[in-house]
Amino acid sequence: MATQQGTPSSALRVLEEALGMGVSAAGDTAEAVAAEGAYYLEQVTITEASEDDYEYEEIPDDNYSIPEGEEDLAKAVQMVQEQATDTQILEQKTVFSPKHTVPEAIEDFLCNFLIKMGMTRTLDCFQSEWYELIQKGITELRDGGIVPDVYTQNMLLENENKILKKDLKHYKQAADKAREDLLKTQKERDFHRMHHKRIVQEKNKLINDLKRLKLHYASYEPAIRVLHEKHHALLKQKMLTSLERDRAIGQISGLQETLKHMEIGHGYHAPEFRVVPTCRKENAPEGPTQKGLREAREQSKCKAKAKANTKDSEFPTHMQPNPNLDLGKENLCPAKFDYKLNNIFRLHELPVSCIVMHPHKDLLVSCGEDRVWKMVGLPKGNVLLTGLGHTDWLSNCCFHPSGNKLATSSGDTTVKLWDLSKGNCILTFEGHTHAVWSCTWHSCGDFVASSSLDTTSKIWDVNSERCRYTLYGHTDSVNSIEFFPYSNTLLTGSADKSLSIWDARTGKCEQSLYGHMHSINDATFTPRGHMIASCDACGVTKLWDFRKLLPMVSIDVGPSPGNEVTFDSSGRVLAQASGNGVIHLLDLKSGQIHKLMGHESEAHTVMFSRDGETLFSGGSDGTVRTWS
Repeated sequence: MATQQGTPSSALRVLEEALGMGVSAAGDTAEAVAAEGAYYLEQVTITEASEDDYEYEEIPDDNYSIPEGEEDLAKAVQMVQEQATDTQILEQKTVFSPKHTVPEAIEDFLCNFLIKMGMTRTLDCFQSEWYELIQKGITELRDGGIVPDVYTQNMLLENENKILKKDLKHYKQAADKAREDLLKTQKERDFHRMHHKRIVQEKNKLINDLKRLKLHYASYEPAIRVLHEKHHALLKQKMLTSLERDRAIGQISGLQETLKHMEIGHGYHAPEFRVVPTCRKENAPEGPTQKGLREAREQSKCKAKAKANTKDSEFPTHMQPNPNLDLGKENLCPAKFDYKLNNIFRLHELPVSCIVMHPHKDLLVSCGEDRVWKMVGLPKGNVLLTGLGHTDWLSNCCFHPSGNKLATSSGDTTVKLWDLSKGNCILTFEGHTHAVWSCTWHSCGDFVASSSLDTTSKIWDVNSERCRYTLYGHTDSVNSIEFFPYSNTLLTGSADKSLSIWDARTGKCEQSLYGHMHSINDATFTPRGHMIASCDACGVTKLWDFRKLLPMVSIDVGPSPGNEVTFDSSGRVLAQASGNGVIHLLDLKSGQIHKLMGHESEAHTVMFSRDGETLFSGGSDGTVRTWS
C-alpha cells in the first residue's frame, strides 16, 4: 500500500509538470483518482506531432445526417438525444485545454520583475547566486516550481484594465463630443423651426396683401376705363384746337406782312382769308376762342414793337470798385457766435427753401415749397407782401441791387421777375427743360443768371427779355449759381462734384475746381471776393483761394448734408445749414466750430443780417427762426 500511495504522488507530480497545472489542480486530480480507485502509471509515448506532453483521444467523425428518403421526426429526435448524451459523456471523461501556454518559471519571473523595476544590481546578485547553486547541484530547476497562475492572470487583467481605461476615456470624449453636437443640432433645429414659422407668417401676410391689392386694382378698372375714354375725347379736342390755332396763326402772319408792306409804302393787296363762321355771321357774338386769338394778336403786336425798339444790354466794362474791400482791414470788433433763439415766424405751409435780406432795408423775403414767396418786416415778422404765380415749388430768390425788384426760380422750369412796388410779376424767362435750382442778379441789374437740373445755366437779358448765353459743361444738375461781386464772373456748383468759373460776357468756362467727393449743394463768395465756400451732400465744407484757385481747408461736420453756406458781412464767420437741423458757425480766424440747435427738423437755408447781429434760418417745418 505504501508503494501504491507513493507511486501515485510521484505520478501526479509528473502530470503537473506536463500539464502546467497548479497545486490546486493537483489536489483536485488526486481526489478524482481516489474516487476511481488505485492505479499504476504506464509508460506513455509522445509523438512529434503533439505540441504538449499530453495524448488526446481520437473522436470518430460519425455522420449524423439523415439519409434521403428516410426522414422521420421520431428518428430525428432520437438521434439528437443520442448526440447530446454522447457529448455529455465526452465532457465528463475528457478535459480539454482551450489553449495551452507554457507557464513561467519562478526564476524567470523574478528576473523579469527585477528588469522591469530597474533593479540591475539585485538582478546580478540573484543570477550569480542562483546559477552557482545550480552548478554545485545543490538545487535543481524543477525544485524551483512555477509562477502560480493567479499572478500571471493578475498581470493580464492589469494590462486589460489599462486598455479598458484608455477605451473608456476615448468613449467619454466621443460621448462629450456627441453631446455637444446634439446640443448644437437641437439649437439649429429650433432656429430653423422659428425661421420657418416666421417665413410662413410672412408668406401668409404677403398672400393677404396680394389679395387685397387685387381687390384694390379691380376697383380701379372702371375708373381707368372712364379715364381712357376721357383721354381719347381730349385728344380729339386737342387736335381740333391745334387745327384752329394753325389757321389763326396763318391769318396773323398774313396780317403782319400786310402791315409791314403798308408801313413801307408799297402797294400790296392782302390775300383774303375766309373763316366760315365769321364770314357767314358778321354780327354774331365773339366766342372764347376768337377772343383769345384777338388778344394773342394784340400781345404779339405789342411784343414785336417792343422788341424792335429794345436792344440787348451791354456787359459793363468798367466796374465800380467793391465797397467790401475796406473790410480787409483789421476789425477791432470781435466776431459774434453766442446767438440765441429769439423768435419763430411761421410763414409757409411747406418747407422753406430760401431766405434773403433786402440790401438797404430791414426786410426779409422767404420762398417756400408751397409755391409762394413772402416779404416780412423786421423785427416783428409781419407779412407785407405775398407773391403768387409759380405753378410749382420755389427754389431760390434774389434781390435786385437797387432792392425794388425780386427774381425767383422754381420747379416749374421758369425764372420770374417781380416789381416789389406793385407786387406783381413783370417778366417770365422760359427756356430750361427741368427745374431751376438757383438765380442771381448781376451787380449792374441788367442780367439774371439761373442754374437748372437740366445740367445747364443761362444768362438772361432783362431789357431784351431773352437768353443771351447757355452755359454747357457740367455733367449733372447745376445746384447753385452766383455772380462774383461787382464783376462779370460767374460761379456754379454742380452735382458732378465740381465748381466752375465762367465769363458771363462770352459764356465760356474759364476754370473748374475739383475736390469734393459728393454732390455740391451750394457755393458762395466772401463779401471781399477773395475766397469761395462750398458744401456737399455729406456735410463737408471746403474753402478755396479764389486768387490761386486752390483748396485751402476742408471741414467735415457730416454725415448730414450741408444745404447752404453763407458769410457774414465781415467775412470772418461762415454759417452752414445742416440736414440734421443744426446751424454750424465756423470761425475762420481760430478754426473753431460753434453749433446753434433749435430746429426741430432739417435746416434748409441760413442768412446773416447786414450788421451781423442777427441770424435767420429756415427749416423744413415751414418756419423762419431768428437768432440774436
